[in-house]
Amino acid sequence: MPILNAIVHRLDKDAGETTLRLVPATTELAPSTSLDALLAGVSDAFNAKPKAWGHFAETTPEGEVSSPFASDLAAYLEGNRDFVAFSRDLAQRIATLVAEHLSLAGDLLVALHQLGDTRYLSLALLHHRAGVGIDDELAVVPVHQLNLAQMSLAARLNLSQWQAGDSAQYLCWTRDRGGKKMAQGFAALLGAEESVDAGSETRTLLKAFSDYVEHADLPEDASREKTDALLDYASDQARRGEPMTLEALSEVLDEQQPKAFFEHIRNADYGLAEEIPPDKRTLNQFRRFTGRAGGVSISFDSHLLGSSVEYDADQDRLIIKQVPRQLREQLKRQG
Repeated sequence: MPILNAIVHRLDKDAGETTLRLVPATTELAPSTSLDALLAGVSDAFNAKPKAWGHFAETTPEGEVSSPFASDLAAYLEGNRDFVAFSRDLAQRIATLVAEHLSLAGDLLVALHQLGDTRYLSLALLHHRAGVGIDDELAVVPVHQLNLAQMSLAARLNLSQWQAGDSAQYLCWTRDRGGKKMAQGFAALLGAEESVDAGSETRTLLKAFSDYVEHADLPEDASREKTDALLDYASDQARRGEPMTLEALSEVLDEQQPKAFFEHIRNADYGLAEEIPPDKRTLNQFRRFTGRAGGVSISFDSHLLGSSVEYDADQDRLIIKQVPRQLREQLKRQG
């Protein structure tokens, strides 16, 4: 993950004080293995957090970019501003937002980095926690540690997609701390407009997958194998902070018929976008209930509980509303 530019500005607050002040850096950070490790840790922590996905809001009637952040970034990328000034102005706006909604201070990391042919801009407000360490004299000393798990504000912009204009999901940002007003304020600061509901899209994708498996009337082992393949792919994309693509997922599910699932989605018109941000909470709920006793074997996807399958706890019985076609035909023949 080559880092092209990086800087840290401090949002400082003394103990017992309510005023937050910006302590801006005057120079960029020098390349180092420590900086590489920090950005890798920030990326991992960011990928694990609930996020909104979208793009910059529409331009004004005059054709100007409505977001100061996007305008400043465009000026920097075009060579009309330097990185230090761009990041300092961003830090000032974030300091104002934090002062209104959070009691915490922290350090703002802003980094331009590249992965393969894709360039990204990442920003994250990093908080500290008190700890202890051992110094060169082998004495126990107090130290300040970065608490990446407590990351309040963070965003990542896929610069390559933004500049190419071929995606509506090139910007993602955190929204799990500080309440609704904090989330709205951060989105407004970025000039961001949410284009997709990751949870809803992921649920629709899983519904499409269940329909696909049911329609194919697959044996239990094959169904479980495809379910595992879907979850592995989705979880891997979530860890990388990248969206799922329908065509790639279709290839993962069936190497012999790599277009089968993709065509199922298109033919049934689920309304899914080509790219879907994986929602980890929804994925974690997509598991299978399995049980065997007294010659009866039952297995079904957990998200079907309450819809196609109901459990009556008082009577200790399952009610299956949609009997699989193959089983239904066998029962009819037996009757």
